[in-house]
Amino acid sequence: MDLIKLAGRKPDIMDSERYFKSAVTVPVVNIDGVDQILFEVRSDTIKRQPGEISFPGGGMEKTDSCSMETAIRETTEELGISKEDIQIIAPLDIVITPFNLIIYPYVGRILNPGIIKPNADEVKEVFYVPIDFFVKNKPNTYYVTVKVEPTADFPYHLIPYGNNYRWRTGQYPEHFYQYKDHVIWGLTARILLNFLTLSGI
Repeated sequence: MDLIKLAGRKPDIMDSERYFKSAVTVPVVNIDGVDQILFEVRSDTIKRQPGEISFPGGGMEKTDSCSMETAIRETTEELGISKEDIQIIAPLDIVITPFNLIIYPYVGRILNPGIIKPNADEVKEVFYVPIDFFVKNKPNTYYVTVKVEPTADFPYHLIPYGNNYRWRTGQYPEHFYQYKDHVIWGLTARILLNFLTLSGI
């Protein structure tokens, strides 16, 4: 067995081919000298999470050369801006969920927020939150329990203790920010908190 062929390989996410891959942008805009974060309220007519708050983003397509290209493409499509209107600053930490989803988040600046024209098919409205709000207001954090539930055909007879095997459970954090009439939570809040933490906020 020639192990040398493994030398120098770049590690990847195991079983990533089983996951739906997407990318999002945390859009920072400067309005009247104040840095703010743009959030979208998703259209009520879309199938996935209608009416919820999110960052611009979506699924990776075969024509996308990388996750950053996905983030830029989705952001331009949803906000009605061009690629020249967005400056990607840095990648944030990759999100891997228990729900077969991988998200590649990026933080970027929208250079001319005055030209934003949200795509009504996907975006109901956008709103802005001053970054200073998050400096003064930390999230409320709660936890949900994630359990293992094998499928009906699972071969219990092949594992120790069979049906009585003691599967581990996990704790999944859910963060909540409340800004005016908006509640920011779920994956959007997790990505937001990661951005704020990495930025030292």
